[in-house]
Amino acid sequence: MAETLKKRSEVPVELTWDTSRLFKSSKELMSALEEFKKLTSDMEKEYKGKLTTAEAINDCMDKLNKWNIMADHLYNYVELNVSVDYTNADAQKEQALVMSEFSRALSTVSFVDSELAEAPKELIEEAINSATVGKHYLEDVERQRPHRLTPETEAAIAALRDTIEAPYKIYETSKLADIQFPDFEANGEKHPLGYSLFEDNYEYERDTEVRRAAFDAFSKKIREYMYTTATVYGSHVRTEKTISELRKYDSVLDYLLFEQKVTREMYDRQIDLIMEKLAPHMRKYARLLKEANGLEKMTYADLKIALDPDYDPKVTIEKSKEYIIDGLSIMGPEYKEMLETAYKERWVDFARNIGKSTGGFCASPYQKGSYILLSWNDRMSDVFTLAHELGHAGHFAACGKAQSALDVEVSNYVVEAPSTINELLMAEYLKEKSGDDKRFRRWVLASQISNTYYHNFVTHLLEAAYQREVYKLVDKGEAVPAETLNEIYKNVLKKFWGDEVELTEGCELTWMRQPHYYMGLYSYSYSASLTIATQVMKRILKEGQPAVEDWKKTLAAGGTVTPVEFAKMAGVDVTTDAALLDTIDYIGSIIDEIEQIGV
Repeated sequence: MAETLKKRSEVPVELTWDTSRLFKSSKELMSALEEFKKLTSDMEKEYKGKLTTAEAINDCMDKLNKWNIMADHLYNYVELNVSVDYTNADAQKEQALVMSEFSRALSTVSFVDSELAEAPKELIEEAINSATVGKHYLEDVERQRPHRLTPETEAAIAALRDTIEAPYKIYETSKLADIQFPDFEANGEKHPLGYSLFEDNYEYERDTEVRRAAFDAFSKKIREYMYTTATVYGSHVRTEKTISELRKYDSVLDYLLFEQKVTREMYDRQIDLIMEKLAPHMRKYARLLKEANGLEKMTYADLKIALDPDYDPKVTIEKSKEYIIDGLSIMGPEYKEMLETAYKERWVDFARNIGKSTGGFCASPYQKGSYILLSWNDRMSDVFTLAHELGHAGHFAACGKAQSALDVEVSNYVVEAPSTINELLMAEYLKEKSGDDKRFRRWVLASQISNTYYHNFVTHLLEAAYQREVYKLVDKGEAVPAETLNEIYKNVLKKFWGDEVELTEGCELTWMRQPHYYMGLYSYSYSASLTIATQVMKRILKEGQPAVEDWKKTLAAGGTVTPVEFAKMAGVDVTTDAALLDTIDYIGSIIDEIEQIGV
């Protein structure tokens, strides 16, 4: 039986992250907020209407860089505190106050981009050539020139940032604070239920009756919120459509891909090739799961179970440190030091508590280390999750050290590559340690499929295929009510799984569970990033240190390169089908080896 979740106040402090690295108290937060407001006001007085020389522009870039760092720290602090406990009223008050001021400040400094967009092209080029900070920021402003609106309109949109982002906050609050799940019965016993309990435990539960009963109870409860969730989501995508039209993009997809510096061809390739070429491999894996677990039928509720239900290696948080540091030692001494610091300085929130955000993420405030959220369940699979998030931490430690705050943000297309390559390197390390133990090797291989590739190439890719269909309707001006969203998602599942998996009632509601839909085109980028990561991992295994050094340089590049350039620096060509097809073949080879070892 899953354990009942504790309140945040009951969680041991050593299992929580330390946000005092950003601000030690609410008083210090408020002091920093006042300083931020003053800098915003000073920038307006000093530069508004005066960005007429290269010297003035570059001086302004220095101030804007400082402004970005302060905004980054303030924003992350309040968001992090809410994310670990959506029932914490004090944290939500601080968040509301800071975000309100942030929206005002964003509106105020919006004059910078507006004036730069209206400046003569020759002046911007002069500023770029002499810039010490923000060179690539200026290049991006120039790139966006055709889509800029009047200064007054840009200021209004910036001021409405909090309102524009409201659907995501409403979704998360409803999901994590309002929905209260009743206990469910299975095998004559009552079991507690909650979002994180379901997604972190019951989806992997070996007892079929408990697992399927949990899925049924979970689906029935979230169905009660289906219309509200669809309304909130519909509001979000319509807002994106409106902004895309205001900025004169041909479609919402073009608008969202422009920011990522990704072509429509690159986007469509990820979805279309995986839906067609990966599906047969994953259907084969579903058959192996069915056979290994002695199931009469494979249902949607069974897809995340273990291949070997009697073999579930357990690992403590302390032991995970040994695995991760050894497994990622190939990245060198500086990377190893970062990993050790993450444990020592409480970068990770391991706790499982009421109101905590589900899933996992890594936030990296500029030059302040990282904050990793996950829920530790004492499973070896948690080691892969932690290695993944530490990959993000290592990435932003590298580019934060090498780049200004204006140049650290990277495209979503590549942002998951540094994290997923860590999962792959951990798997290679564990395979090497397995020796003659075929059962352990099979477990590692299965983990690569069920965790790394399933999560990124299946779960998120199916979400991306669904999301693309939603945006096609939005672009036509059509409504996307709950029934339509259900139909789209179920059709995507049917296309991918065919007759191999019975689509249990409730599967169509999976769209309700993913916050990525409020983050633009994020879901597809997991597979794009993992394509790059797979190719780099194979190169590291083949070439050794030269490939590692190329990867380190790639990580440090930050936002100074496009996705195509990022991949090229690491030795990967993402302009053709080749890298993706090779990665799909690699996934198929893992499944073939699992079958050869035997289930």
